[in-house]
Amino acid sequence: MRNHAADAKVFKAFCDVNRLQILELLRSGEKCACVLLEDLQISQSTLSYHMKILCDSGIVVSRTEGKWTHYAISDQGSEKAKQLLAELTRKSICPQTGCACEG
Repeated sequence: MRNHAADAKVFKAFCDVNRLQILELLRSGEKCACVLLEDLQISQSTLSYHMKILCDSGIVVSRTEGKWTHYAISDQGSEKAKQLLAELTRKSICPQTGCACEG
């Protein structure tokens, strides 16, 4: 049985304009929260909220350096998200009839 709660965290990461903008910025490499704040022009608390969702999903990883946190897209998390989408949308073959069924 799938862990649908964990799966939902992955898809929740992609369901917000701010989080999509953050992912776009992180495509070019690791960024300090201070840089993200400047580029997005959002409050620190708003950034923290979105980064928690992205990190909880496994799509983004963080590391602390001094007083700032640095964020990057996780290669492993990104691959897991791609595999999850493929798995959830792949048609299965019925063992009795051989037909392609939804599921």
